Amino acid sequence: MDTIARYIRAQEGFDRVVAQLPADRWDGPSACTEWTARDVLGHVVWGQDLVRHLATGRPFTSQVGAPGAPNPGQLIGADPLATWRAARAASLPTLTPTALARVVSLRAFGDVPLEGFLTALVTDFLAHTWDIGYPAGLDVRLDPDLVPGCFAWSRRVEIREPGGIGPELTPPPGADEQTRFLAFLGRGATAVVG
Repeated sequence: MDTIARYIRAQEGFDRVVAQLPADRWDGPSACTEWTARDVLGHVVWGQDLVRHLATGRPFTSQVGAPGAPNPGQLIGADPLATWRAARAASLPTLTPTALARVVSLRAFGDVPLEGFLTALVTDFLAHTWDIGYPAGLDVRLDPDLVPGCFAWSRRVEIREPGGIGPELTPPPGADEQTRFLAFLGRGATAVVG
C-alpha cells in the first residue's frame, strides 16, 4: 500500500468515528486531558489546512490547532462532521505527485518531503480516532493493516512532548497489537494524554 492509500484509509477510519459520535459528546472529554472531543477534531481540521498549504507552497501561520494549543475546537462549526469532511475535501486534491515530493520544513521533523509528513499523519489519525471514540464509549477498532506500520514508525521516530505522545504505558499481558501500539503512544483504557 502506498503512502496516499494508507493516508486515505486512516482518514476513513477517523471519519467513521466522527460520524458515530453523538451530538452531545462533542464538548465532552477526549483522551487528551486538555482537550474536548471538539478540540481534537479542531486540531485534525487544522492539520488538513496545514497539509493543503504545504502541498501548494502557500505560507501557513495559524497556530490555533497546533499540538497543545488551547481551544482548537473554535475551528469547528455547528456541524462537526461537515466541518471535518469539508477540510478533508479541500486538502486531498492538492496531494499531487509534485506536491508529495515538495520538501517542507516542520518543527518536529526538520526538512522532509511532504510524503514523509503524511506518513506521520497516518499515525496521528489512528491516535486521534482513539482519542475521540474511546472516551465516548465507542468500540474503536483501528485499521489492522495500518497499525503495524504506524507502530514501527512510532518506535523509529519517537516524539514525546506535552500535547502530543504521552509517556509509554505498560500494556496488559497478552495484549493485541492495537493495545500495545496505543500503550506505546501513552494511550490506554485508563490513560489520558497530557
